[in-house]
Amino acid sequence: MYQLILQDCILLIHHCCIDRKEVSPVMLSPAYNHTMETPATFILVGIPGLQSSHLWLGISLSAMYIIALLGNTLIVTTIWMNSTLHEPMYFLLCVLAAVDMVMASSVVPKMVNIFCTGDSSISFNACFTQMFFVHLATAVETGLLLAMAFDRYVAICKPLHYKRILTPQVMLGMSLIITIRAVTFMTPLSWMVSHLPFCGSNVVLHSYCEHLALARLACADPMPSSLYSVIGSSIMVGSDVAFIAASYVLILRAVFGLSSKNAQLKTLSTCGSHVGVMALYYLPGMASIYAAWLGQDVVPLHTQVLLADLYLIIPATLNPIIYGMRTKQLRERIWSYLMHFLFDHFNLSS
Repeated sequence: MYQLILQDCILLIHHCCIDRKEVSPVMLSPAYNHTMETPATFILVGIPGLQSSHLWLGISLSAMYIIALLGNTLIVTTIWMNSTLHEPMYFLLCVLAAVDMVMASSVVPKMVNIFCTGDSSISFNACFTQMFFVHLATAVETGLLLAMAFDRYVAICKPLHYKRILTPQVMLGMSLIITIRAVTFMTPLSWMVSHLPFCGSNVVLHSYCEHLALARLACADPMPSSLYSVIGSSIMVGSDVAFIAASYVLILRAVFGLSSKNAQLKTLSTCGSHVGVMALYYLPGMASIYAAWLGQDVVPLHTQVLLADLYLIIPATLNPIIYGMRTKQLRERIWSYLMHFLFDHFNLSS
């Protein structure tokens, strides 16, 4: 989601610097003129310049996708079936796992199809549906990270009031607000971009229908949608990051106010999984943003696209591993279910 901020800033700067004498009459037409014929399909080129490596990339993405599906499904199933895990932290983790599966499933199957079979065409409606769900999932995820930071703040700074504050109704309400906020932001953006006139090339220099890659193909000025994206993303992500930072400042103050070093370490370890998930979400995104900012002269286009691809699949693949390894109660339950499943399967086979 926060990738949209800098990417659209780049697009805005690009259009502001165009020489007015070179702007064609088509560019001066209304931004959302639907009288022009729109393409029936777009062509996704995959990763420009790395076509020779597409097969290996497809195999690698397939492996990561399978791990992501299995890991997140195991997390959701374990939490759902075990009543001792019906707590706010695990509820948020369950929602995060579901969002990760939506994010990965929105792009990876089509990317693997492009890399392995060369089928790079995608219909107009399917392309914008993919764009909507990709950015919707990233918008929901940043909201979930804020909710998880709030959960850790209440657990550490107000432990006696934890269950009274974070009731099931409150958790459900937080999840609904996060989802409604993301849908409210993404629906107008998707409408504006999909109603741009695409009367020229239909070749998307990307491996999925990324917002900026599509906007660059428009025959009209996409500045209204870019401006909306910059403002909306800045408000959403900026407020989330600010509240996350504030919550961790309060958490650290409470932790270092403890007299026992062991208590300090034990309390900090409870935040380790959340910090790891935040690092997986924000660091690859920042790398992708700076690559786009530096441009093709410094960072080749294939590197920019590859970073954008990994930004969507790496968190979904590693998040369940991080939580499975660092959360003792969840790790024990997952191991118990796996052993039970393998034992039953062995008995049936024998």
